[in-house]
Amino acid sequence: MTDSAPDTLVTDDMIERKGVWGSERVSPPISESDIRKWAIAVYWPETPPAIFWDTDYATDTRWGSIIAPPDFNPFAWPIVTPKDKPAKADKPKEKPKRRLRGMNGGQVETYGVPMRPGDVITMRNRLRDWEERDTRLGLTLFSYSEMEWHNQDGELVKRRVSTAILY
Repeated sequence: MTDSAPDTLVTDDMIERKGVWGSERVSPPISESDIRKWAIAVYWPETPPAIFWDTDYATDTRWGSIIAPPDFNPFAWPIVTPKDKPAKADKPKEKPKRRLRGMNGGQVETYGVPMRPGDVITMRNRLRDWEERDTRLGLTLFSYSEMEWHNQDGELVKRRVSTAILY
C-alpha cells in the first residue's frame, strides 16, 4: 500500500476558523512594580533605561509616567480560573491524511502605544490566513496566526503574526 500525497493540507477546521477571533483574555491591571521587575530581569545585569523604572525621570517625558518595555507580558503571571468553568465541547477532529511535520516559521511584531501602569490589556487570537506551495519538502502549508493586544481605551498595544510551516 502506498501513501499518496494529499491534494491539500488545509482542513475543514481551518476553513471554519479562518479570520474568526477566539475568546478574549483580560490581564489584571499593570502595576509600576510589575514593569520595574520585568525591566530589571530583561536588562540584567545592566541598568534598564530610566523610562521603565524611574518615576521622577519619566514624569518629564512625553509619556508622563513610566512605561513598560515593548516585550513586557501582562499575561506572564498565572490567572486563576474557576474550577466549575465548563470544558470546551469536544468537536470531532479530522484524522490527518498523513503524519505532518512542522517547524516555526518565525514571527513579526508590530507595536502601538506603550503599556503603562493601570492599563488592562485584552488579548485575542485568530487564524489569519494560510498558503500552500510545493517546496523541496513536498506540499507545504504556511499558516499565519495573528494575536492582538489592546488597552482599556481600545488602542493597539501589540500585534504578532506567527508563521507555522507544516509539510
